[in-house]
Amino acid sequence: MNSILSLGRWLYAIPLILFGAFHFMGAKDMAGMVPSYFPAKEILVYLTGAGHLAAALAIILGKYDKLGTALLGLMMVIFALTIYLPGMGAEDAMASQMATTQFLKDLMIGGAAWMYAANMAKDNSIIG
Repeated sequence: MNSILSLGRWLYAIPLILFGAFHFMGAKDMAGMVPSYFPAKEILVYLTGAGHLAAALAIILGKYDKLGTALLGLMMVIFALTIYLPGMGAEDAMASQMATTQFLKDLMIGGAAWMYAANMAKDNSIIG
């Protein structure tokens, strides 16, 4: 059973790699989702893609994984609150449902990242 459960870190890291890649491949399109009060939207998309990739690499290698997942969790909660929470009350029911789904997804990824940092991380060298 433990061998099956140990697949969890891979099932967490691999989608993060894909999310990071999607940020680089579709930066122009994703920049449209960034709220207007954020400057340099496309650069922000690239930075968040790099954040996804860095967290995935930290998880896979077990090096700086506590720092990487703690920061990933923070990034995802910030996304949920700044990008998707405002859209949850949209008059368009479909847009509101989509924003709610994305809000919950980002909260879930952020919460899982913090659980990883608190309970599974191997490298406590930066965050003790």
